[in-house]
Amino acid sequence: MKTLRLDTTELGLDFYAALKLATAIAQQQLGEDTMLLSWYDRERDLESPAGVSECHEGCATKGSWDYALNRGAQLAVEFDAGRYFFCFL
Repeated sequence: MKTLRLDTTELGLDFYAALKLATAIAQQQLGEDTMLLSWYDRERDLESPAGVSECHEGCATKGSWDYALNRGAQLAVEFDAGRYFFCFL
């Protein structure tokens, strides 16, 4: 999976602004028919799909990242060293 890592701390993006930017990047990179497979928000300790990290407790890899990898994700957009990430097909 191609991963774009962005340092946006100076922009002060919240989750929704980061999602909007990640979606625009994914559409530019993959085309208009992109699909968001998974995401993670470290600040709120939330992920989608919910509960996929339960079996990854103590692992370095988040369940939402592994979920996307196992479903053919083509692009991940990560913000501020893992503050948020979004995985797209």
